[in-house]
Amino acid sequence: MERKQDSSEGTLQAVALLKTTMLKQSSKSGLNLNPAADKVMVDSRKLRSTGLHSDVSMKDTPTELELTENVCTLAHISVKLSYSYDHLTRVLIKVMDEQPQDVVDVIEDISRDVKRALFEDKQSILRDLPQTTAAELLAEQQRPLFSRPENNEQEDELQQETPLPNVSEIAFYLEQAGVGLGREEMQRIFLALKQLVESQELLCCRLWGKILGTVSSYIVAEAECREGEEEEEPISDEAAEEEERETETQESDENEMDPLPQSTYKPPPVVPKEPIGTGTNKCVYYVCKEPGLPWVKLPSVSPAQIAAARQIRKFFNGKLEAPVNSYPPFPGNEANYLRAQIARISAGTQVSPQGFFQTGEEEGDEEDEAPRDSYEVNSDFEGVPVNEMAESLSTWVHHGHHILPQGRCIWINMAVNSEDLNEEGEAEEKEEPDEPEPEVGPPLLTPLSQDVEMFNTPPWTSKMSSTLTPQHAVAVLRSNLWPGAFAYACGGKKFENIYVGWGLKYAGEGYSPPLPPQPQREYPSDSEITEALDPSLEEEQALKEVLEEQQDAQEELEDTDEEDEDDG
Repeated sequence: MERKQDSSEGTLQAVALLKTTMLKQSSKSGLNLNPAADKVMVDSRKLRSTGLHSDVSMKDTPTELELTENVCTLAHISVKLSYSYDHLTRVLIKVMDEQPQDVVDVIEDISRDVKRALFEDKQSILRDLPQTTAAELLAEQQRPLFSRPENNEQEDELQQETPLPNVSEIAFYLEQAGVGLGREEMQRIFLALKQLVESQELLCCRLWGKILGTVSSYIVAEAECREGEEEEEPISDEAAEEEERETETQESDENEMDPLPQSTYKPPPVVPKEPIGTGTNKCVYYVCKEPGLPWVKLPSVSPAQIAAARQIRKFFNGKLEAPVNSYPPFPGNEANYLRAQIARISAGTQVSPQGFFQTGEEEGDEEDEAPRDSYEVNSDFEGVPVNEMAESLSTWVHHGHHILPQGRCIWINMAVNSEDLNEEGEAEEKEEPDEPEPEVGPPLLTPLSQDVEMFNTPPWTSKMSSTLTPQHAVAVLRSNLWPGAFAYACGGKKFENIYVGWGLKYAGEGYSPPLPPQPQREYPSDSEITEALDPSLEEEQALKEVLEEQQDAQEELEDTDEEDEDDG
């Protein structure tokens, strides 16, 4: 009986001690418990001296009612301590089962063991596979660029002349000029250009530049056209739809007895594009988003695309197949728009030292009014001092073909072509039509000093790369009309052009899109056409009676004819 009473008293002491501990924790966390719980106090010094079987006076032992209140208080603690009642229950069950000698000393260890036993790891034991990042994927795609060829192939490459320029040297001079793409990126671009030359078997290739985009950018490579290269362009969807419409209209006209009137409007003739290897299509351009990714050949450019590109301003987004939503509408996708902008930038910013190139003199050039379309390297060129090229724009010349307002480098008379399309009778009726004046642009190798200002802005800015060491400096030329176009010259005969920008021309203070055209006028009225007045009610009734009489007479006539046939 005494042992049972000692164990119950020890249990009550443990409950009181746990209650005191929870009250301390709740006071630290800012929780308010029942003040009646403060009655449950146990003298820790007395417990330590007496142990589990020590006599505890009835004054320090909580009554059954107080114990019930304390348990209910613990059961209604806030969310942070909502598990305290269940935890105390498990601790007491463990104490009753194990019955340790010094409950007060080991109660904290028992509580910790109970918490540790209830710990549940909600995470799965299987780890997710790490996803491949964009940088890792790009590095994997660029790995073939750094693969070494076999010994035999390497010896053959050393013996052959490479169609690529020394990109490392160009990167060094561009770095001196304060432009370029950085050494690491230039080295990767050089390896990508090498891969392009090997895959496409190009005779000459150079880095044209980089056009920035909102999503991704374009690295542009310029290559010379191979002899006999022709571009096979499939029929566009619009042309196929027009052919289907024409066939449908012809079939409908044949079936209908009273065909609808056809429109006499004839659209203006389409200006044909220049053949590959001449004018705006003199060079072929390849683009890629990053070194190591596949190169894509851009299509040839048409005069209509160049004319539309001059009227719009739109950033590139890095997707060649994306449509170009603009006004006026652009005839093509982003690949065509990119090709048109490259042609415009090349025509205005491809420069070289004066005397480096010379026009080819052939028989009949003086009699031919067409501009010279070819040039060659001058073997007698001795070079121009760097300080002179940095001070005077007359020492630089354009070696790119100027694009005429027609959208071509060589003007073509569309009046003659339109006559060929007409019928022979219509061509004979016209007597000596007025021929349009041919469009003429500046000839090849025109000095930069003759360029015209735009919006009170000089077209070019020249300087030395360094004024502290002018003997080792290079002459730097920057275009103000095409921000991002640079050129440098050094050593008398070394020069290079590069473009790194957004592909947009300088627009002055602000850009205003073109206004929409005037709405179409109604049918023109003249003296021969008069608008009839609406009839009155009496006139309508009289006309109705006349029509009814005519209809009755017609019916009577038909009835008499039927009777005569029956009699016969």
